[in-house]
Amino acid sequence: MNLTENIKLALRAIRANILRTVLTLSIIMFGIAALIGILTATEGIRVKMLSSFSDMGSNTFGIKNSGQVHRHGGPRRHRKATNPPITIQQAEEFKSGFKFPATVSISNIANEIAIVKYESKKTNPNVKIFGIDENYLKVSGQTIAEGRNFSKSEIENGSDVILLGKDVVLKVFDQYDTAVGKMISVGNKKFKIVGILASKGASQIASDNQAMIPVQNARWSFPADNISYEMNVMVNDPNDMDLGIEEATGVLRSIRHLRLDDENDFDLAKSERLANQILDQLKYIKIATIVIGILTLIGAGIGLMNIMLVSVNERTREIGISKALGATKRTIGIQFLTEAIVICQIGGILGIILGILIGNFVGVFLKTGFIFPYLWVLGGWIFTFIVGLMAGIYPAYKASDLDPVEALRYE
Repeated sequence: MNLTENIKLALRAIRANILRTVLTLSIIMFGIAALIGILTATEGIRVKMLSSFSDMGSNTFGIKNSGQVHRHGGPRRHRKATNPPITIQQAEEFKSGFKFPATVSISNIANEIAIVKYESKKTNPNVKIFGIDENYLKVSGQTIAEGRNFSKSEIENGSDVILLGKDVVLKVFDQYDTAVGKMISVGNKKFKIVGILASKGASQIASDNQAMIPVQNARWSFPADNISYEMNVMVNDPNDMDLGIEEATGVLRSIRHLRLDDENDFDLAKSERLANQILDQLKYIKIATIVIGILTLIGAGIGLMNIMLVSVNERTREIGISKALGATKRTIGIQFLTEAIVICQIGGILGIILGILIGNFVGVFLKTGFIFPYLWVLGGWIFTFIVGLMAGIYPAYKASDLDPVEALRYE
C-alpha cells in the first residue's frame, strides 16, 4: 500500500469520526495559530520600533539624568544616589557650548496628564505635553502636517503657542475644522495652535496623543521641583558619532563640575541602543509564546493519541479483516500512523494560516506591511508533524499487534 492510498484511508477515517477529529484539529489549530499569530505580531512590532528609531536617524544620541551614580567622598562614599536633574541652565549652556558639528535640541516632559479643551470639547486627562526648542522636531525626526514649527523668538520669549498631535486634534475639533490658528486651553491657560504634527502612529516610543509648547513657556505653565531636561544631539556625519559622544560627555561633565574620578551623573545613549533595549524585552514574549504553544500542542497530541486508541478499538474487526486478506503488521501500523500525522498536518496548516492572518491584522494598525515568518511557519509545520508522529506510534503499534483471529471475533 503506497503513501497516497494511506492518505486516502486516513481521510476516509477522519470523515467517519468527524466530530472527534474536528475537536482535536481545533486544539492543534488554535495552538499553532496562537504561536504563529503572536510571533508574527511581535515581528510587526519590532519592524515598527526599528522604523520609529530610524526616523530619529542613526546619527542621533540623547542625554538625560536617568539611572543612579556612585557618590565619592565623606561618610557616604560609594553609596548610590539618584542622579541630580539636568537644569535648564545646564541644558542651555551645553547647547551653546557644544561646538561639535551637530544640532542640539532641548526638551522635557512638562505634563503627562494634561486636558486639552476647545469650546465644549475636551480630551481625557492623558495628553502628554512636551516643552521643546526650535530644533526638537528636526532632531527627533518629526514633521509638521499643517501650519509651521515654532520660531526661535517664540522659543526664547516663551510665547503661548502650541503644536498638536493628530489624536488631540481629532478629539477636540470636528473633522472638517481647520485647527491651525484656533485658541485652545491646556489646563487654565490658553494657547494658539500654530501647527499640527504629522502622524507617527502608536507605539512604545511614539504617540499622536501629545502636544508641544516652547520650553520656556513649559517652565512657567507647568512649574515643578527638580525638573530635568533632556538633550538630543544629531551629528552632521554619522561616521563622527563616537567622536560626538566623547565631546558631549566632556562638555557636560565640565558643566556639571564633575571631578576626574567621578562617574558620569547622566546617561548618554544612541538611538539604536534604546531600540535594542526595547527589542530585548520582546524576547520574553517570544519565549512565553513558544512555551505556551508547545504545551498546547503536547496536550493536543495526547488528545489525538486518545482518539486513535478509541479508533483502534472501534475498527478492531476491520483490522482483523485486513490481516485476513494479507495485510502485514507494517501495513496496518503505517495506516494508523499516517492517519495521526494527517490530522496533525491539517490542524497545523489551518493554524498557520489563521496565525498569519491574526498577526498581520496587528500589522495593519501598525502599518508595517505583510509579514510572513518563514522560519516559524516551517518550525510549526515540523513540530505538528512530530506531534502527529509521537501521538500515532502507540496506537499504530497496538493496531498492528492485534491477533487476526481475535480481531475477527470482536463485536
